[in-house]
Amino acid sequence: MHNTSEETTIAEIEKKLRYIAAIIKQKGREILTNYPITAPQFVALQWLDESGDLTIGELSNKINLAFSTTTDLVDRMEKNQLVERRKDSKDRRVVRIHLLDKGKSIIKEVIRKRQEYLGEVLENVSELEVDTLERILNLLHIQMEKVSTK
Repeated sequence: MHNTSEETTIAEIEKKLRYIAAIIKQKGREILTNYPITAPQFVALQWLDESGDLTIGELSNKINLAFSTTTDLVDRMEKNQLVERRKDSKDRRVVRIHLLDKGKSIIKEVIRKRQEYLGEVLENVSELEVDTLERILNLLHIQMEKVSTK
């Protein structure tokens, strides 16, 4: 069990992370208003960009949406020519969702704008502090992955 001081520190870290996540999410939504996609579609496109072709089930698990909701999401993205369904080359019964150039282009633009925003936020922060922040966030990410795989 942690002592009271550690518990207070952990509570403050959790609170700051929650606030930061909310600000990033809001800024991301503002950026997305200039594009023909919704926030859940953006998340799905990001997973496809990072992971390659996925089945609806795999995508559904990654974006934490019900299978039927993910199917509807993919239908709309396919209609907007962001993705397409393709038969798996090894098993023709399996259908994978493939990210098209238009979807890739939107992802790259939106992420670039999000990075520009973060650059503005960190503009007056020293290079040493930015490097430290990156190392600490990396450490946090690694530790979270370790704990979640237990």
